[in-house]
Amino acid sequence: MLRRLRWIAPLGALALGLAACSSGTTEAGDEDPQVSTQADEALAELAGQVLAKGPRGEDPEPASVADLTDDEVAQVKEMGATAAIVMHYGGNDWANAQIAGLTQRFGELGIEIVATTDADFDPGQQVSDIETVMAKKPDIIVSIPTDPVATSAAYQAAADAGVKLVFMDNVPDGLEAGTDYVSVVSADNFGNGVVSAHLLAKALGGAGKIGVIYHEADFFVTQQRFQGFKDTIESEYPDIEIVDERGIAGPDFAGDAQSVTDAWLTQYADLDGIWAVWDVPAEGVMAAARSAGRSDLKIATEDLGTNVAIALAAKDMVVGLGAQVPFDQGVTEANLAAGALLGKTAPPYVALSALPVTHDNVLDAWQQVYHADPPSEVTDSFVD
Repeated sequence: MLRRLRWIAPLGALALGLAACSSGTTEAGDEDPQVSTQADEALAELAGQVLAKGPRGEDPEPASVADLTDDEVAQVKEMGATAAIVMHYGGNDWANAQIAGLTQRFGELGIEIVATTDADFDPGQQVSDIETVMAKKPDIIVSIPTDPVATSAAYQAAADAGVKLVFMDNVPDGLEAGTDYVSVVSADNFGNGVVSAHLLAKALGGAGKIGVIYHEADFFVTQQRFQGFKDTIESEYPDIEIVDERGIAGPDFAGDAQSVTDAWLTQYADLDGIWAVWDVPAEGVMAAARSAGRSDLKIATEDLGTNVAIALAAKDMVVGLGAQVPFDQGVTEANLAAGALLGKTAPPYVALSALPVTHDNVLDAWQQVYHADPPSEVTDSFVD
């Protein structure tokens, strides 16, 4: 297993997550004490670490490198700077939290947000969005490329115009850190894949047959999740068999995952579990399992979206996930952009640790991930 950097996780997120991971068996009652111990020890060892390297093999640095002093904040406020947020797609909990973190911190820094766009995972639309945003002459663009090749020229044009570019998770081809863009900020997506593997293995008692649904796109972070999950299952849980792997390309990720799961539940009557690359495909897995009367199916995923949080709270199929902290990621991106306006040099890759989430810590984890109380549909679903 890769171990590349260690620091204490922000807000004690992982400590809370790991305490939950050690709290006992699931409702299905088929955990194995030896496997549970193995998984708990592995998760405890991961606490506060970042396993992933950056899109170009960069070593990770902690979010604290982006912190600004009070004097630096005052200097930025005097600039009257503007920023645009160019998303790959929006409207889900992760994107909303990123935008919320950026909005709050830019407001504190006196930086006006002049545009927020949503490309709906369409590279052509994102290129158009960048061109439209550039007409507003922002000092900063914070963005996540839908496709590193197709969007490259548009981002390069923004860089050549002097815009301070800060990326989420991925970088366009041909652009260089420190020259064309400030930095890329990410969750530890490889680590999130590792976390979800241990949680699913624990729920399965270390044995069984599973399917794996990955993202069929040239998208660095989802590839990292898939690799972290698969490597961990294959290297540490030899009695868990991956019977099939299927890619989904969207844009109907939930529908695509539902179709895959429908086929698997027919083909593999003894399928015990499914891993889905993030929460929206996991919703499709849940829908298919309910239709097939397979409420015993164990599901692991990434990202703490509302519907998987409800399922975790209700002990309904979802047994665990690796969560990002997108609000904190947005704050970090804003700090890096502001620092660049002051001429500060940033590391090329900044990463925030993975957060294991189970039934036991789902309500606390929501607060850590979103900096807000869980919605009533999550709290009302919680069962002891």
